Formats: sequence, C-alpha cells, structure tokens
Amino acid sequence: MSRLFGTDGVRGLAGVDVTAELALGLAQAAALVLGRDARSESRRPVAVVARDPRVSGEFIAAAVSAGLASAGVDVLDAGVIPTPAAAYLVADAQADFGVMVSASHNPAADNGIKFFAEGGRKLPDAVEDQIEAALSGQLLNTTGREVGRIRRFADAEDRYVVHLLGSLGLSLEGIHVVLDCAHGAAAGISPQVFTDAGATVTVIGNAPDGFNINDGVGSTYLGPLAEKVREVGADLGIAHDGDADRCLAVDADGNTVDGDQIMAILALSMSDRGLLHENTLVATVMSNLGLKLAMADNGIEVVETGVGDRYVLEAINANGYSLGGEQSGHVIMSEHATTGDGVLTGLHLAAEMKRSGKSIAELASCMTVLPQVLVNVRGVDRSKAATDSVIAQAVAQAEVVLGGTGRVLLRPSGTEPVVRVMVEAPSIETAEQLAHDLAEVVRDRIPV
Repeated sequence: MSRLFGTDGVRGLAGVDVTAELALGLAQAAALVLGRDARSESRRPVAVVARDPRVSGEFIAAAVSAGLASAGVDVLDAGVIPTPAAAYLVADAQADFGVMVSASHNPAADNGIKFFAEGGRKLPDAVEDQIEAALSGQLLNTTGREVGRIRRFADAEDRYVVHLLGSLGLSLEGIHVVLDCAHGAAAGISPQVFTDAGATVTVIGNAPDGFNINDGVGSTYLGPLAEKVREVGADLGIAHDGDADRCLAVDADGNTVDGDQIMAILALSMSDRGLLHENTLVATVMSNLGLKLAMADNGIEVVETGVGDRYVLEAINANGYSLGGEQSGHVIMSEHATTGDGVLTGLHLAAEMKRSGKSIAELASCMTVLPQVLVNVRGVDRSKAATDSVIAQAVAQAEVVLGGTGRVLLRPSGTEPVVRVMVEAPSIETAEQLAHDLAEVVRDRIPV
C-alpha cells in the first residue's frame, strides 16, 4: 500500500482522491495525534485552519473543521490566506497545530491537505505516518462541553501583514513592482504589503473565482508577468503560486530570475551583513550547478538536500541555518518564517535592490546559470523509476556523454504523478537531446 502523504501533505484530484470523507477522517486523526499533549480536563487543543481560493477548498476546509471540532479541537478559521501565513499564525496565536487546504501550484481541480505542528513547523515523516495509522483506528468523538468550537480568525490577515512589514527595516519607495498573484491566496495580501512598504505596485492575476487559480498565470507561467513588466516599465516582476509559498521574478526586460538566482542574491547580501549563519546556504539536488560555483567563489558553503522544501527545512532546523530553498522559488528565511514564503521573499528581493542601488538583472548576474532542461514524463509508473535497471543504465550513459561538464537527475515527483528528468550541460542543445532521450526510455520502460 502506498503512503498517503507525499512530500507536501496529501494531494490529488478533489472529490476523487481528496474527498470530504478523507478530510474529515484526517482531521480527526490529526486531532488525536497532534492534539494529544495539549488536551486536558480544563483545555481543548486549538488549531488554525486556512485554505487557498480554489472552489473545492470550501467543502474540504469545512470537512476539516468539522472533523477537528467533533474530535474536541477548537478551530480558528482563517479563511483564504497564503500557506506561510497559516504557518505563521499557528505560532502567533499559540495554537497547537494548523491545517492548510491547498494544492499549491497544481491546477484548480486538484487540492490537498497539509498540517503544521506547534510553532508552525511542517511535520516530520514519522508524525505523518502516525496520523495515517490513526485513520484506521479508534478516533475521538466528543460530546457536551468537550466538543470543539469553530470561530472566525478575524484579524488573521492583519497579523500576517504586520509581521511581513516588520521584517523589512527599510522602505521600498522608488521601486515599481508588478505582482502576479496567480489568482490565488496572495491576491489580497501581496499587493497590500508591497504598497504599505512604499513600492509602486501593478497587479495581475488578482481576481480569483475558485476556478482560475494558476491558470496561465503565476510562478509556472511567467509570460504574462514579463509582458506586463515591459509594458509598464517596472523595475521588477514577482510571481507567486496558488498558495504563495513560492516567489519567482523577472527583471525589467522580462528575463526570468529563478529560485536559485534569488537564493544567490539573498545569500550574498546576508553574508555581507553577517546574517548568513555559518556562511551556509541550503539547496536541493535540483539546484543549478551555477549556484554552487557562485557560492564557492564567494566563500559560501552549500548544503544539499533531497527535493522538497520539507527537506530543506529539516537541514535548516537541525543546524540553525538562516537561508535555503529550491529552484522552483520556495525560499526559506528562517529568521522570519518556518516555511517557504513567496511574499516575504519578494519583499526582501526588492529590499536588496533598494539597499544596493542595483537592478535585479545586475544582482542576478552574481551567478551563471548552466543550461538546464527539465522534462516531466507523464503516464508512467513513478514508483518504478528508481529501480529499473535499463533506466539506470541510460542515466549512466548520459553521464558518460557529459564527462563531468554537467549532470543528470532522474526522480519521481512527490507532488504530481510524473517522473522528472533533469539534465544540465554546457549547451542547451546537449541538455535537450539527453533529457528527451532519457524521457523516451522512461516512457518505454514503465508505462502505467
């Protein structure tokens, strides 16, 4: 039997994979596992529940709240807010745990459920396994005064906005930024924060209707953002994903500034200011080789982890590092957040422009990006990708072709039903050829 939890909670097609029944049961199981230590005769556990604006979030969040309350947990309903806001509010409200209903950058038809422990931290695998195991056991059903209450978390957005502004320490006056909110959870908060910070703000992707989240906008579709930046003559464009835990950027000419470049910019700034703990950056194996080379040139160590911001977080928390993230735009600034925060990252990226007096293009030139091609192979059995001997041989042959001038990474996705094939090479032509050749091998060897 496959594990219910992936690299970022439980995720799938809403109404089929993620049902009201599953949401109710997961909530009751989480109440048993995460609320155990907080429960007493005089006190019920407290949980923050939030969601992104996709339509299925309405019934899933309602089922989660019902499950928690029926199991004796008081619910603070924060409504539609970014995932990092939910994490922050768990800590700020001194709640015992939190639940976020979101499928992040996935299409609108998908949804997911993720949990935060006390302090707003993501759960380790072992605790997720406990919740999954509790689903098949005796769950809590309370009565009378033991039943939990569901209340609106009325000042949730205000608390988060104040927190973000308090992290800056300078005004963004004089910077014109275009924000792409992906018709998602950042549609209200991100424009407000940047405006309050003093920036001139133009916004796209800020009209969520429950069905258009991530649809041709946001961090996975940077074309509209680049076009708008050029149209209005902005200094910078920032794109979030549906739940705003990502930040990607474009410069004044519309060129992409990805998560690796953002991390490089922030790492150099923090190192210069003595804020980069142990002069170390945490990145995943998917980060571009150019990031490692740039950090080495500046005396900054790079610690590598598996793919997924949870693994970056584990390394940060275990060693007290202050910065880490992924090429996809999950950037974790541990002084201010317990998880990736796209709005926070965008603010600090703009702040570095203001602090240095440099354009985003000048700042991003601190690293040279090696040509990298990523192919998502669909319609295959991702569980067999790591064990098939023919696929392993094909990867080894590709590495021989590269001869140490690049690298190959082939892995099953933890959040989508795909196998990811990534190739870095001295030229884009070589990277594309090898990546597509490997993708064909995967399709042939492990079809569904």
